Amino acid sequence: MSIESPEEKAKRRVRQLIWLYLWLLLTEGVLRKWVLPRYSDPILLIRDPVMVGIYYYALRARVFPRNGWVVSLGFIGALSLLASMLLARFSLIADFVPVVPILEVTLYGMRANFFHLPIIFVMANVFDEEDVKKFGWWIILLMIPMGLLMAAQFKASPDSFINRTAGLSEAEQLTAGGGKIRPPGTFSFISGPVFYMSISAAFLIYGALRRTVYNNWLLIASGVALAVGIFISGSKSSVIAVLLVVFALAVILIVRPRAVNRFGWTLIIVVIGALIVSRLPIFKEGFQILSDRFTSAAEATDTTIVGGTIERVINDFTEGFKNINTFPLFGYGVGIGTNVGGRILIGRPALLLAESEWTRVLAESGPILGVAFLLWRTLLVLQLGRWSFAALKQGNLLPILLFGSGFSVLLNGQFGQPTILGFAVVLNGLCLAATRPRVVDSLTTTLAMNDQLVAKPLPRNSPFASRLHGPEIGAEHNNGSADR
Repeated sequence: MSIESPEEKAKRRVRQLIWLYLWLLLTEGVLRKWVLPRYSDPILLIRDPVMVGIYYYALRARVFPRNGWVVSLGFIGALSLLASMLLARFSLIADFVPVVPILEVTLYGMRANFFHLPIIFVMANVFDEEDVKKFGWWIILLMIPMGLLMAAQFKASPDSFINRTAGLSEAEQLTAGGGKIRPPGTFSFISGPVFYMSISAAFLIYGALRRTVYNNWLLIASGVALAVGIFISGSKSSVIAVLLVVFALAVILIVRPRAVNRFGWTLIIVVIGALIVSRLPIFKEGFQILSDRFTSAAEATDTTIVGGTIERVINDFTEGFKNINTFPLFGYGVGIGTNVGGRILIGRPALLLAESEWTRVLAESGPILGVAFLLWRTLLVLQLGRWSFAALKQGNLLPILLFGSGFSVLLNGQFGQPTILGFAVVLNGLCLAATRPRVVDSLTTTLAMNDQLVAKPLPRNSPFASRLHGPEIGAEHNNGSADR
């Protein structure tokens, strides 16, 4: 019976807490909308104690990351905290706002920008490619009930119980047109299904290319649920998020041409799923609403659908820099541009500075620290892409698919929204972990080495062989049958 060392026990606890982090991410909306709506606001931060536990046991297991990424993030975070409390324009309203709300907003801003991101590297230190495949099995399995729930929400009226928002308010979910809402599934808002469907697409494509990883029935059923979810989502972002994964597949087919031979099975799954989905009445209704949203957005900007989408993406990255001269040198203070910051300061959720993430960061932290944080995120995305591409050249297809599903939320996701921040951590943590080979526990390795070091007894030579080659090592001399 093997005995775990304290470090191995702590590492096992880290793995368990990361799994809990994922489950809470997937079920947080269930708790906030249906189970405990009265406690919706505290549940918003339900993963924070888990985060603290992960870091505590990671330190005990000596797997807490001390690389340049985490050190530089901590340095930027510390300077941002000092600047927000002492130098930011936010401090000017201290005469009108009590100290406690100011501290609450600042603490939430630190949580949104800095506290959770090191989990990405912790995941890579305790998980490997095989562990990531286990995550994938659960993700594509749960895509089936997720698709069914989204279909039920799409068919139900906007004011029905199944479509209620988080908390006790009478607000309704975002509408998609035609009297339909954008179904959030088990999440609080549609942003959750957007990223959940993107990672489901990544694992589905991987399962189709590596046919022995997941069962065919699971791939087909989950693929149908994914297609239904996309077309009834009423969200342009969901289409774009899945297309990014498809682009990653194109990279695979270019870099690893032998994958084309296995791609035929992927096409079969797609055709089967398309035939099933196209005959569902809900598909036609959802497709019409989704296409109307793309068309109306293009007409509003007097451009094409593709042109309007590209213009919107570019504007998200450039809007803040166009107005950077209007921001204070150290910003207005971290957290003030988030929905939670708006609730604390004015009593209701509101984005007080900007809707786009990059503009929020620049307005909160100013031109110096804001640019530093955005540069950190950009460089990490580029590094994850480089690691994923290197793994692809070695024949590992999974990291590049997960990179396609997760890089956009790390680069431009609204971290002030807890669900989006959670997906930024989980998706990119899985991507980085997927580049790691199978981790062998130190105890197992030691036992295996000990087994190899134990000398196995050699068979005794015959009397004739002993006379021919000499006596065995360590054996007493004998004369064969003459000794008997």
